[in-house]
Amino acid sequence: MQKGHIILLGILLNGLLFGCSEKSNSSWKSQWISIPTRWVKDVSPANALPEYPRPQMVRKNNWQNLNGLWNYAITHKDSLMPSQFDGDILVPYPVESALSGVKKSLASGQLLWYRRQFKNDAKKGEKTLLHFEAVDYEAWVYINGKEAGHHAGGYTSFSMDITDKLHNGQNEIIVKVYDPTNEGVGPHGKQVLQPGGIYYTASSGIWQTVWLENVPQVFIDNLRITPDVDNKQVRILVSTNEKSSSLSVTVKASDGSSITGSANSELVLPIADAHLWSPGDPYLYDLSVDLVQDNKIMDHVDSYFGMRKVSIQKDDAGFDRIFLNNNYTYNLGVLDQGFWPDGLYTAPTDDALKFDIEAIKALGFNTIRKHIKVEPARWYYWADKLGMLVWQDFVNPNQRLPLGAKQAFESDITETIKQLYNNPSIITWVVFNERWGQYDQQRITEWVKKTDPTRLVNGHSGELLYTDNQLRSPADNPYVSSDMTDVHSYPFPRNAIALAGKVQVLGEFGGIGVPVVNHLWDDLEQGWGYNGIQTPKDLELQYTRMVDTLVLLERKGLSASIYTQPFDVESEQNGLMTYDREIVKLPAEKIRAINSKIHPVSKNYVAATGSFTINVADTARQDYAKCLEEYKQGKREPAFLRQLAIYARASNDSSANKYGNEYIGSLKKPYTAGELKFIKQFTQSVKDPGFEILYNNVEEINSVLGKDEAEATITATIERDLILPYTKSKPDWKPMKESTGKYGELGNETLLQAQMLYAINNSDYVLLEEVGDTWYKKYGHKRKWIPSFLLNNMAWKIFEESDSKNLLQTALNWSRATIDNEKERDNTYYDTYANILYKLGQKEEALKMQETAIRLDGSNNKEFKANYEKMKRGEPTWKNVTK
Repeated sequence: MQKGHIILLGILLNGLLFGCSEKSNSSWKSQWISIPTRWVKDVSPANALPEYPRPQMVRKNNWQNLNGLWNYAITHKDSLMPSQFDGDILVPYPVESALSGVKKSLASGQLLWYRRQFKNDAKKGEKTLLHFEAVDYEAWVYINGKEAGHHAGGYTSFSMDITDKLHNGQNEIIVKVYDPTNEGVGPHGKQVLQPGGIYYTASSGIWQTVWLENVPQVFIDNLRITPDVDNKQVRILVSTNEKSSSLSVTVKASDGSSITGSANSELVLPIADAHLWSPGDPYLYDLSVDLVQDNKIMDHVDSYFGMRKVSIQKDDAGFDRIFLNNNYTYNLGVLDQGFWPDGLYTAPTDDALKFDIEAIKALGFNTIRKHIKVEPARWYYWADKLGMLVWQDFVNPNQRLPLGAKQAFESDITETIKQLYNNPSIITWVVFNERWGQYDQQRITEWVKKTDPTRLVNGHSGELLYTDNQLRSPADNPYVSSDMTDVHSYPFPRNAIALAGKVQVLGEFGGIGVPVVNHLWDDLEQGWGYNGIQTPKDLELQYTRMVDTLVLLERKGLSASIYTQPFDVESEQNGLMTYDREIVKLPAEKIRAINSKIHPVSKNYVAATGSFTINVADTARQDYAKCLEEYKQGKREPAFLRQLAIYARASNDSSANKYGNEYIGSLKKPYTAGELKFIKQFTQSVKDPGFEILYNNVEEINSVLGKDEAEATITATIERDLILPYTKSKPDWKPMKESTGKYGELGNETLLQAQMLYAINNSDYVLLEEVGDTWYKKYGHKRKWIPSFLLNNMAWKIFEESDSKNLLQTALNWSRATIDNEKERDNTYYDTYANILYKLGQKEEALKMQETAIRLDGSNNKEFKANYEKMKRGEPTWKNVTK
């Protein structure tokens, strides 16, 4: 690792205010975020990922990088090509990212347009190819007003020949993008339009390099390189854009071996005394390829390859293991999401892209599971170059499996395998993850193995999923045709089941949450991790115990483990390092030492430089003490008060609201999104200054923060302040109605909701019959803070405990809403609806709904089937206790 790549910046008081200055003389500047990475300073319109983007097939000359400033516009999805654009955007950073200079969300009903000029410098007789490394999700490309091509799929590259559409001199390119993210048909990975929890901010539009390349009339279109370690050779297929028997190729490797043969036919290049590739010795052979016609070199490309073999073999104890180059190699890995605070899907610079692999290796890991994202080609180049085993996930289909989702998923698989086939670092394809959009698992797994027999195939990672030691959704045959049995177990590790011919792997575990003040995506949220929020000292203890457990499991056949995760991501604080890559939560040497218990640290691990510390929490306490002293001495600047309040809350100091209210009292309209989020977090009473701001600015706040955001805090505050203290014993609702009535319709809504929840929790069905239907029809049906699972649970309780036709009809309405509102098809909601229908005497419709619940439930829930049989026999499916 180069000096200075991992650096601990102490927890700085001004970290929250750190912004990004304007670059060059253009109008572009990176938008503000709370935790920019150190590489932001290296990004400018003149220096936006300038590296040659395709290391596996390099033409050193005749290419033009089109990264930089483009014009952009956002329109309705039915709009025609705009004549006016909204401003500049820095390509290739997603429109939602700070580095794009725009940082705007793209709605599912909108189009994103790009426009720029470029110079045609092709020589006579040359073709001009336009390459896009990735555009999310669907792209139409126009050159000088004429459509040049179309591509659907947000993770794979595509190219088009634009020669016949070019003018001499200046030309115009326009790209139209449609990206509905999770509301569309195509794979979207962890991107969603409403991020939170384990799902993150969307990355729409151009998010990898765009470039032009001038090539001869007949040119090399693709290389397919297959190392064969056992036979001391490498097989190479050189494909061309035109097929002709007069075309030949000469292939030379850096060890001096060479071969000449026909293009578009596989050649076998002998590699005597092969220098094998491994994480400890990632040796790569250079490769040069000449395309020849009539004794004339028509085209030339440079490439590389690694001699490595991956297989399943038995070890001395008889366990099926992962073997690399015929040697058992434990895969000690991390689950890498590939997100960045400033670039989202796009790393700020190539050095940043490289850093992630260096840092993971420096912590003693030899494997990365690239989690439902396909990275730029240069990421895999660095994995090849630095020596990192890669499990590559296919990006899961849309979990709802809407019409067209299966076709889109399988198209993406095809393109992904072709695009990444030559990278020696990739040793495993992962087909499905935790049943996300799972279908035809056996067929697809077998197809992947047939398409690429050189790698292992994990047909389903985490179909057996343990969360907090509870098994979720067990399946009958989760490992059919797979090379692995894979289990996810949070937080503590466990072994996958043993099946003949398959290796046992732990596809995910861990997730210990350790938030670090001043290094949070949202400084107002402490985030989360499995097993709750911990301290660095807890992390050391728990991680040590986890690895000690891995040692025991390895003796019983475990061949791989994937820890969640190397870096925090947005609201997840369960990384070994913070999201901005500035703080490692345990010293690197400590993590390496722990990891070495299960697998020796690679000889070429990159020794991390700079300072690492375990005392993150102690540092925060020291800074808080310093702030308190400054406060006593009269310091009252708004930014200081904001930071003081956050420190106080992180320290569980009851004075946090006092400092927060002082800060809120200093704010003036118009309020920024950050200020409004702070107000929401620190408003605890109707007497707080934030409450007045929220109550008097509902529409303006919702326009910034989103639908219902103001009302959610207002009603919660009214309930907390004016209702909950008086419901510990049998409540008198009359005085509460008077106090909440001061707040108009929102006060009335809060009281009705409180009465309804009280009635449910206390089985007061007289009160529930009085308020339940009214509450839902008037308020509950339109509020996003009423989750479907809550409605479903309330409906189920009424079903079990009440015979009232009116209440059962109310419960049926709630249950129907859970089915209509949820884009995910939850079998429990159908089961609830079926049972209420049955109790209301609608037997035939109930049976149909119960059949749906059974069909949707992959684990064949015995209770669902038992209730179905009872319905057919006319027996009660509910308890005898009725109210």
